[in-house]
Amino acid sequence: MFDFFGLKKKTRKTKILVVDDEPNIVQTLKDRLEMNDFEVAVAHNGSDGLKVAAEDIPDVILLDVIMPDMDGYEVCRTLKADPTLRDIPIIFITAMCMQEDEAIGLELGAVDYITKPFNPTIVRLRIRNQIELKRQRDLLARLSHLDGLTGIPNRRALNEAMDREWRRGSRSLKPLSLLMMDIDYFKAYNDSCGHLAGDDCLRTIAGCLKGQLGRAADVLGRYGGEEFVALLPETDEEGAL
Repeated sequence: MFDFFGLKKKTRKTKILVVDDEPNIVQTLKDRLEMNDFEVAVAHNGSDGLKVAAEDIPDVILLDVIMPDMDGYEVCRTLKADPTLRDIPIIFITAMCMQEDEAIGLELGAVDYITKPFNPTIVRLRIRNQIELKRQRDLLARLSHLDGLTGIPNRRALNEAMDREWRRGSRSLKPLSLLMMDIDYFKAYNDSCGHLAGDDCLRTIAGCLKGQLGRAADVLGRYGGEEFVALLPETDEEGAL
């Protein structure tokens, strides 16, 4: 696997969050999914489920509908309203088996609806299907966020990263720095050496800048033309300098 900057990443286990107030259901799902090499986190009510999801973003959420403090539909609405969590596939697992109940869940944005009692093998296979679909969607999204010339994030990706990190910094009260870099005399270089040489120059500089970022959270992108931006979360003025 590769991160946003094209660096190779270690593969990790798929994270599943199970949100259900029935201990037997939770334990059954946890045991069977961990047997198939999933990493499973659990929450026994909706509020805790939201906290766990925000702290350690899962790949898929298995969500019960009927829970004491906050029902699954409300949990789903809250997840879909959060820009950081809204793309997590949600699979409802519930005893509510009426077609109207399933329609409500799917209209709220869930990707699947499984009724109890369930077959753990079917649940596992449906999870794998949704993970594969999400990987394909993520790949297309990444490609749409990359600059075609340099292969680094484009302006659209930078704007989204800025919004995301601004929100995160506001919650954690951590600093956020942004570096704006412009290549001097680039038009003269293009006029003198030609646009193909100019393209090679941009690619070389992008690679050089990318190599200076040592943290996975840092984002380097091409803002436009010969302009580059580096977004540095949890970095104060001294660190940016």
